[in-house]
Amino acid sequence: MRIIRTIPELRAAVSDARNDGASVGLVPTMGAFHEGHLSLMRRAREDNGLVVVSLFVNPTQFGANEDLGSYPRDEARDAAMAQAEGVDVLFAPDAAEIYPEGFATSIHVSGLTEVLDGASRGAHHFDGVATVVTKLFGIVRPDVAYFGQKDAQQVLVVRRLVRDLNLDVRIEACPIVREADGLAMSSRNVYLDAAARARATALNRALDAASALADAGERDAAVLIDAASRVLDEAGIRPDYLELRDNDDLHAVTRLDGEALLAVAACVGAARLIDNHILRSTDLKGGA
Repeated sequence: MRIIRTIPELRAAVSDARNDGASVGLVPTMGAFHEGHLSLMRRAREDNGLVVVSLFVNPTQFGANEDLGSYPRDEARDAAMAQAEGVDVLFAPDAAEIYPEGFATSIHVSGLTEVLDGASRGAHHFDGVATVVTKLFGIVRPDVAYFGQKDAQQVLVVRRLVRDLNLDVRIEACPIVREADGLAMSSRNVYLDAAARARATALNRALDAASALADAGERDAAVLIDAASRVLDEAGIRPDYLELRDNDDLHAVTRLDGEALLAVAACVGAARLIDNHILRSTDLKGGA
């Protein structure tokens, strides 16, 4: 595996692979790898001749009071894990390589970024995500890019920018990877002490409670959300948001009719965590 830090060197490596007929898969990450990241790398390895993993803690998607400075970083560990998964290139640039002096461009995706994490973290968050992802697509020019479904809103934002900007890349959203007790794997889980770690399982249990009702035929969004809220209340967790949204354009859903995204975010101990389930109405399940 090669560790590459500059855009010209990365472009040369990708060009050489394309000249040899290889398809290119990209896994964009901020490092601190866990099994969720590794599952994306494995999928990319299965599908492509060249696998590029970016490792870049993107400063533009963090707010002034967020955890940019403390975000977990261990490049040597991450590189060893990526190599073990058969990754060909680890692209690990510094901030000046991605945002050179005088950088003044931002990508804003309207309509999907004003709710959920956009409302909770601020408009800068998804502007930062959209901008760095667009830059990575321009640098690597992948055939396919792989994202985790845990960041469901991010996936929808990236799909929209690809559509709107006519970018020639297929977006693959891969399933959430969970710990044995259901907690969604996240780089920020390292912030959790033992007590907070135990409480954090309430996020998935809350979503499970709503999912069980939906499976039983409940369609009223308020009832589904209330079931999830009760589980969070019992764990002493006050969510930043707990909402049922359309799984395509994120408009608010009052009745489950087809498929919808039940998304939650909450601060548990020192960590801000997110999770989600896709809820489906029983008639849609029956027709599958």
